[in-house]
Amino acid sequence: MVRLKDIACCAGVSVMTVSKALRNAKDISGATKARIQQMADQMGYVPNVAAAGLRTRSMRLLGLVLPTLTNPLFARMIMAIEEWAHQQGYAVLLMHSHNEPPREEQCLRRLLSRRVDGLFISPASRMEATAKVYEELQASGTPVVILGSRAKFCASFPCVESDDMAASANVTRHLLELGHRRIAFFAGPQVSPWANDRLAGYKRALREAKVDFDDRLVFQAGATIEEGERTAVQFVSEATHATAIQAVNDLVAVGAGSLLLKQGVRIPEEISLAGFGNVLVSEHFRVPLTTVRQPKFRLGVAAMELMLAQLRHEKFESKRLAADLVIRQSTAAPPKL
Repeated sequence: MVRLKDIACCAGVSVMTVSKALRNAKDISGATKARIQQMADQMGYVPNVAAAGLRTRSMRLLGLVLPTLTNPLFARMIMAIEEWAHQQGYAVLLMHSHNEPPREEQCLRRLLSRRVDGLFISPASRMEATAKVYEELQASGTPVVILGSRAKFCASFPCVESDDMAASANVTRHLLELGHRRIAFFAGPQVSPWANDRLAGYKRALREAKVDFDDRLVFQAGATIEEGERTAVQFVSEATHATAIQAVNDLVAVGAGSLLLKQGVRIPEEISLAGFGNVLVSEHFRVPLTTVRQPKFRLGVAAMELMLAQLRHEKFESKRLAADLVIRQSTAAPPKL
């Protein structure tokens, strides 16, 4: 391993001069800095970040805790966070909670033990209004950005999120404008704030259109393709006479749509189907899916901006970004009786 002493010997200067040059100190000439930096690069010098962190109290390391990367929402968001972090000289350390609070707590404590400068967290779902580890984070003063809607236990931290309630209401309005009046809603996990926001948007659009809300049209579907398929089986068996299905996300919509198509139900001729999220599979589904395009990359950029503002001790506030309705072939006017 190349040391500062080795570079100093080759450059004919002191170790202190090399150290200052590589730290871009003001009392070293530009020519000397350039010569030493070039020599360090040629020799393959790699800075000891841990040692530098002890001096500066900054490890230039950010922690990122997600339930799972299988959620398509996170891919472009992480890409944006990592790219901006790289430009600012930070590395990102990713850990998975698998949406399990005890594992999430372990992840957060391990990241804190690594002396990360800040944390991005997509919280594991909880029924409780408080969580000890988040109280400890608040007390520690560690910069935190919540990715997505905040639950009560993490409401004290800033967040970046898409306006899911407004976007979900737009999906319902689209179906209402097509002429649908009995719209089934395949809801997500009740403990998830984003799922509750999307259900609330559906209810709001019905209320505004003076269409009575019927709780028999709301099915607890979860968040996966498999759960969408199972819920579609229940939906078919209950004969709700719904002419449209609005799913909490694209995966549930794809699962439901696959089951209906297997049973010979034509989409959208016999029933319209809409999702939420605009994941890649939605556009390439057998019947391209009407959905909501979430600003995934922009959410990641906004998250990094919010983190940098905290690290620089600047003013900051949570950010909510609009999401757009994408109309495709899976929705149409209801069949004529």
